[in-house]
Amino acid sequence: MGRRIVDNGEELTVHGHDASGCALPDSARSVADQLSAVLAAVSPLPPGRVSLDEALGLVLAEDVRSRTDTPPFDNSAMDGYAVQRADLLQASAEHPVTLPVVADLAAGTSQNPNLQPGQVARIMTGAPIPDGADAVVPIEDTDQGTDTVTIVRAPQPAAHIRRAGEDAHAGDTVLTRGSVLWPTRVAAAASAGTSSVQAHPAPRVAVISTGSELVTPGEPTRRGQIPDSNSYLLASAVAAAGGLPIRLGAVADDENTLRSLLAGLAGTVDAIVLSGGVSVGAYDVVKAVLAPLGTVRFGPVKMQPGKPQGFGRWPSEAAAENTDGTVAGPLIFALPGNPVSAFVSFEVFVRPALRRLGGHTELFRPTISATAGESWASPPGRAQYMPVTLAGEGTRSVARRAAAGGSGSHLVAGLAQAVGLAIVPENVTRIAAGDRVTVMLVT
Repeated sequence: MGRRIVDNGEELTVHGHDASGCALPDSARSVADQLSAVLAAVSPLPPGRVSLDEALGLVLAEDVRSRTDTPPFDNSAMDGYAVQRADLLQASAEHPVTLPVVADLAAGTSQNPNLQPGQVARIMTGAPIPDGADAVVPIEDTDQGTDTVTIVRAPQPAAHIRRAGEDAHAGDTVLTRGSVLWPTRVAAAASAGTSSVQAHPAPRVAVISTGSELVTPGEPTRRGQIPDSNSYLLASAVAAAGGLPIRLGAVADDENTLRSLLAGLAGTVDAIVLSGGVSVGAYDVVKAVLAPLGTVRFGPVKMQPGKPQGFGRWPSEAAAENTDGTVAGPLIFALPGNPVSAFVSFEVFVRPALRRLGGHTELFRPTISATAGESWASPPGRAQYMPVTLAGEGTRSVARRAAAGGSGSHLVAGLAQAVGLAIVPENVTRIAAGDRVTVMLVT
């Protein structure tokens, strides 16, 4: 075994051993290799037509083109009076001009009076500009008359008229394929005259915690029991990634129960996220159920926290029908059970996969460069993901550990304070105060 060091309560091991004192096997994957294997197995879900009511957050699978000019007709940008500007060139507070009102045009009206010289029409915002009018006088520049109106300011040319096609012309591309439909884009699709779009669906993701020690939060606990926080953590993370979480809560360490649950999910979800039971312990039920299938790979990844990982698919009856040799069941992510490990694993591996399933092209969290505000140790040979807070100090962003215990995999309360994960490369064993660190933003 290698030489042990202790840094603020965190025990690490040097000379190629992990924090438990066990040497990493040659089969251990780097983070990059594990992520590459995950993404190679993931393709965007087939698109379908979705109503605009259900499109928020989805990714367009085709361009949206305007069916008509937008706006489709010249209309008023103000409540006021449609006028012929030539009648009012001399209008002022000292020399007001009074004209007859020959029509009253509300938004949505189909009326189109043909204004003659010396006539005006009262008009509301959004109403069509009548033939003959070439400007709108705001109501504030009038006495608001209904039979006649007195105007005290000459309008500018084409004042307060929105022209047909000013926003888009019929046939113009309003939204491009790959666009994420946030609220303003949903509105743009509606304004283009469409009530539905072709989009990739949000992935349906089952979330399961494993462990006989887990109880529903709020229920009494006895010695040896703890609340299930992972299913809430991971279901929320699925939703934040754009997926549709199906939180199934905690399952006891019973192989038959878990096997039956997973079999029932096949064909109903696109992915399954499990936490716990993936290491080498006597009661690691996830590994016991999935490893014999031959479709889920388990093995260590050179990272801390989050070393034990499992990834693959649940086999389905349709798998034998695939001519390309692929397995048709839902994706399976088997994550460590400790909350920080589960969260880091989700951010590094699961979130990018769910983003790709949903058709997103931006798969990864943004990163920034920050200054370490304190020193900490990192295990050799493993990329470390340290939960950190960020604070502005002058022109710098300063990163400090979110919990005194650092990246300890059980420190879920401290994790709540983190806004990012400081990424320490495999070949770096210590971060000193003042060092530059890359921080993956997770909020």
